[in-house]
Amino acid sequence: MRFCLIIPTAWILVTVVFFLMRVVGDPISASMGGRLTAEQINERKEAAGLNRPLLSQYWEYLAGLLRGDFGRSADNREISDVIRVDGAATLELVFWALLVAFAVGIPLGRYAASHRDKAADVALRLFAILAYVAPVFFVGLLLKLLFAVELGWLPAGGRASAPVELALQHVSPKTNIMIVDAILYGNLDYIGDVLKHAVLPALALGLLTAGVFLRLVRVNLLQTLRSGYVEAARARGLSQRVVTGRHAFRNAMIPVVTVMGLYIAMHLGGAVLTETTFEWKGLGYQLAEYLKARDFIAVQGIVAFIALVVAFMSFFVDVVVALIDPRVRF
Repeated sequence: MRFCLIIPTAWILVTVVFFLMRVVGDPISASMGGRLTAEQINERKEAAGLNRPLLSQYWEYLAGLLRGDFGRSADNREISDVIRVDGAATLELVFWALLVAFAVGIPLGRYAASHRDKAADVALRLFAILAYVAPVFFVGLLLKLLFAVELGWLPAGGRASAPVELALQHVSPKTNIMIVDAILYGNLDYIGDVLKHAVLPALALGLLTAGVFLRLVRVNLLQTLRSGYVEAARARGLSQRVVTGRHAFRNAMIPVVTVMGLYIAMHLGGAVLTETTFEWKGLGYQLAEYLKARDFIAVQGIVAFIALVVAFMSFFVDVVVALIDPRVRF
């Protein structure tokens, strides 16, 4: 049943994107105005089909999406190629950020729940709030100043050093995921270089999600520990460690799984600030460049893709939650 909702949800999202992009005017005039004559702009609009009625453009847009055609940018680049190449970079960043979020948020949330209302719990709750509300670009700049400028331990930006990035262009098969390409290349120095470049962006983006995970795990674990079946487990003589780990922790993770799936979808488009701060050339970085260039066709294509990812991830999260919790049925 939930699977059937993907199509109308995706349709609504891409329709909203299409008409919102048309509110600001036609993309040719927006991106080329002042650089081309009126006649040249009209020629380009005619070639792009922007002189046709709006509904005709809309139906052609939907037909293109069904074929996997997200349009072309002003520099004549297929948006599907942009998504394939730059989307892989964003996916890699999201993967590293989620590793940080899991490594920091879940153990600390569990520790805070087991030390409720003590000094450690108060400190961790304060950390979670600060991690969540601090702007990601501000955290990124602080990390760059400390670890790249002052200490010189880590690189300030990019996905890899220039020689490494150049060498990995020739790896086969090329995945556009830098760490995978470095592993396929088989050079340990290259792998280390890629990992060093990923540390600061992953921390900046991952700490934001870690704050959410910490609070969710703490609150839900405390609620679960007060439930009847946990009290029954204690009555059977099980230790607190076994009760928490085997009986309470799994149910406390259900909202975390839900948030995790949604954050993956959000990070695909929401990593703009992280990618621009660290010059991580992914989908968010490219989206910011297209916005600056007022290339609204490219922006429309990327945003439509992100909208589709959000719709599919929402369904995927529901499936995973149903597998974790047998009580959930759709």
